[in-house]
Amino acid sequence: MTANIIETNSDPFKTAEVDPVTLDIIENALRNARMEMDATVFRTAMSPGIREQGDAFPLIADRNGKMIVGQFGSFIDGFLNAYQGDIEEGDIIWLSDPYTCEGAVSHCNDWLILLPIYQSGRLIAWASHFGHQTDIGGKVPGSLPTDAVSIFEEGIRIPPVKIYKKGVYQDDIVNLVIHQTRVPAWCRADLEAIIASCRMAERRVGEMCERFGDDVIVAACDQLLARNHRAMKHLIKTMVKEEKLTFTDYVCDDGRGHGPYKIHCTMWREGDRVVLDFEGTDPQAEGSINFYLNENMFKMFFGIYMIMVFDPQILFNDGFYDLVDVRIPEGSLLKPKFPAALSCRTHALGRIFDILGGLLGQRQPEFLNAAGFSSSPHLMFSGFDKSGEWFQLFQIGFGGIPGRPFGDGPDGHSLWPGFTNIPNEFLECYFPMRIEKYESIADSGGAGFFRGGNGIHMTYCFLEEGMISIHDDRWFTYPWGVNGGTPGRRSEKILERADGSREILPSKCDNIRVRDGDLLHYITWGGGGWGDPLDREAALVVLEVSRGLVSCEGAARYGVVLDKAGALDQAATEKLRKKMRKARGEVPVFDFGPDIDTLRKSCESETGLPAPQQPVWNR
Repeated sequence: MTANIIETNSDPFKTAEVDPVTLDIIENALRNARMEMDATVFRTAMSPGIREQGDAFPLIADRNGKMIVGQFGSFIDGFLNAYQGDIEEGDIIWLSDPYTCEGAVSHCNDWLILLPIYQSGRLIAWASHFGHQTDIGGKVPGSLPTDAVSIFEEGIRIPPVKIYKKGVYQDDIVNLVIHQTRVPAWCRADLEAIIASCRMAERRVGEMCERFGDDVIVAACDQLLARNHRAMKHLIKTMVKEEKLTFTDYVCDDGRGHGPYKIHCTMWREGDRVVLDFEGTDPQAEGSINFYLNENMFKMFFGIYMIMVFDPQILFNDGFYDLVDVRIPEGSLLKPKFPAALSCRTHALGRIFDILGGLLGQRQPEFLNAAGFSSSPHLMFSGFDKSGEWFQLFQIGFGGIPGRPFGDGPDGHSLWPGFTNIPNEFLECYFPMRIEKYESIADSGGAGFFRGGNGIHMTYCFLEEGMISIHDDRWFTYPWGVNGGTPGRRSEKILERADGSREILPSKCDNIRVRDGDLLHYITWGGGGWGDPLDREAALVVLEVSRGLVSCEGAARYGVVLDKAGALDQAATEKLRKKMRKARGEVPVFDFGPDIDTLRKSCESETGLPAPQQPVWNR
């Protein structure tokens, strides 16, 4: 660590014995404190992105910055390695610039608060929380310009600064930053909500120290980390082999007409440690899809995936990090060099989860996930209403979640399990728009023994003139299926003007002017299917036809035949399935759909958009 931690009490913490019951009480108390952090933010923030959708991530860490409870992995280590100043009791750190904290946050819209928790003059823990701000200035409303070529176009960058210094609020710094945003009231309220959530964690940790003693709390944190280390060591030794496995997936384009961009990862085990090497990933993009991937954050992604697939009972924390070696080439899409643009990194972030799914189950295909954590669709809508008041919407949309070893992928669900949608009633109440349609798209999920989740067709009717921006992906490549499952449907965006004309919009675009009565059809991708669709229970397919999740024509993908009344024709189904099995042969482990060259040739005729051109370094 390069940060200088100042403590007024130099007594070392004593080794303490923690019995299993006490450890369980402390663990659950920390879990509850983390949930209170969420509740504090969601009840006091103002922006829909944080208040309604939950785009904010809290954690509580030990005195060394290792996460004990949280969701997104510890980002404190990256800050401590990069920060050159002193940290004292009463300080609270505020930052947003990824380049000053080793990617602890990965674009400038994420405002990160770090609160060192002191007890009796000694640093005992950390509370931290970051949340996505609706706007931080920059060249477009929402501060996520798809055509940016440097971070200087993406809004204000906050280096690590003390928003509280020895307990004193630095209001001049806050006023300077808030002055750069288009929605200052929201940003100020969200910032205060994040600080309040860290204060809540500080109080709860203090109460635990008073109840159990400082030494016991420190020892309990050590034991929780060690327990996770033992569990993950066993998982890695059992599930990861020494032979190398590789997997490749793509971000479709960079918003500037170039793509697709390759993300390539190789995995193997060396003794007790797993190595994840991104050598072969494309160089950084000219556009803003670069993802500054913090190594510790990726270790947490890997750990969460291992735990959720193989042993969900394990409490995930940072205890296993020394068991994972992450190697990311400098100057690549996942470790770009300053001042590369970063604002639209969400697509690469989502694709990392697809890659993990493709890697971790290859030797045991029954544990494979299909693709579908493929992006996090965004819509921005802004302008002045009839009374002259500025409005600005930032909304996260949902696609189809992939078919999985233990069930169908949810229809129209979030990339992150803690996210929720903005209620349509909220949108219609606070923004000049009407929601004409919000429905699952039949057949958009890949067919499989476990069906991929369907995408969403959401139609916005704009009631005021304004500007929209769209951020999405999986419009060019398909969300692939596994173990015989077929790919999910690709995304598309269609603008239907009030005069009846129609325009197909790119998946990444800014400054599209809309007027009263225009309709935007926002259609997201479906998840890939898992397993042989001809093995899916025919009665279940019929039920889903009746529910509008599968069409009558789509039932044929499962070899299911319905009669004119919509009931199952058992004899015709058995006959069709037998014929289909004979015709197709052995099912593949992966079904990616057409290859890249074929997609380029058919792109315009199938999507209405020109194919992305090879990135500049490949020309």
